[in-house]
Amino acid sequence: MNANNVLGIVFANTHDALVKELTEMRAMGSLPFGGRYRLIDFTLSNLVNAGISKVGVITKSNYQSLMDHLGSGKQWDLARKNGGLYILPPYGHAGSGVYTGHIDALGGIMSFLSYADEEYVVLCDPDVVCSFDLQEMLDSHIERGADCTIAYKNGILPKGFSDIMAFDFDPDGRISDIRISPDTAEACDFSLDIVLIRRETLISLISAAMSHSYTSIVRDLYQREVHSLKLYGYRIDGYTAVIDSMQSYIAANMDLLRPDVRTQLFCSDRPVYTKVRDEMPVKYGLEAEVSDAFIADGCVIEGTVEHSILFRGVKIGRGAVVRDCVLMQGTVVEAGAQL
Repeated sequence: MNANNVLGIVFANTHDALVKELTEMRAMGSLPFGGRYRLIDFTLSNLVNAGISKVGVITKSNYQSLMDHLGSGKQWDLARKNGGLYILPPYGHAGSGVYTGHIDALGGIMSFLSYADEEYVVLCDPDVVCSFDLQEMLDSHIERGADCTIAYKNGILPKGFSDIMAFDFDPDGRISDIRISPDTAEACDFSLDIVLIRRETLISLISAAMSHSYTSIVRDLYQREVHSLKLYGYRIDGYTAVIDSMQSYIAANMDLLRPDVRTQLFCSDRPVYTKVRDEMPVKYGLEAEVSDAFIADGCVIEGTVEHSILFRGVKIGRGAVVRDCVLMQGTVVEAGAQL
């Protein structure tokens, strides 16, 4: 089935508190990444590369930067008369407060879900950096007759989350058990919070959850209904980074210096789209020395840069040395300084 029959929903503020040093003034989805991108770029690109042409972005707080980045959605081919990009505010209806969880957030956009024509919905968080074929996930979902399919990765469980799901499977791939943030140092199959579900099923589940005052979509929906619903997993084997701390954010940025990671994330048949900024090319001074670095446009380099990520507009003064660093947009390193 064509993925154009799928509605995309992105939770822009998921897990903001895990990198509060960076989300004080912006949503998780608008965090800069890899010199010229934002985290939400990877999520939106996965959706549109699969042919999804209608995407709702649920906001909560600090979303001015996000709205400036997304604009009309033109860069992702989502500026359309039919479908396109929808910015969904944190207040679902008159008298409601800011949502407190995914169930509350989906309840607040119930009218948006009810009036949609798409048969399926894919729910995504923007704190996962990966590139995968969502059409294959949809085909697997339909072939198995699943009620819900959840993308997962096999590896060491991220420790920053308090509600991450770890799965056990039956031989046919059906999820047999869900553990919430288990205390384990061994590799396991854990959720990437990319969930595909039939729209009518989602509406029914959220309505029932709200009538029981449930708040956690992980504990009160997926884990509670694991035996009554046909829940299946879809394994993503390519490069995947989950941002759950400042350490993982920096590590994911530095991973881009590896050619194999760049090949997996920026493959030609699944490009990553972002807002285009008309900056001047990088300017290198006569004494500049650069090696193993990812440098965005608008930078001025007059010193030494090694094994680092530089965002737009960074200036490195003469004689300055920068090693193993991630420098955010507009950073100025004065002459002679060492980082």
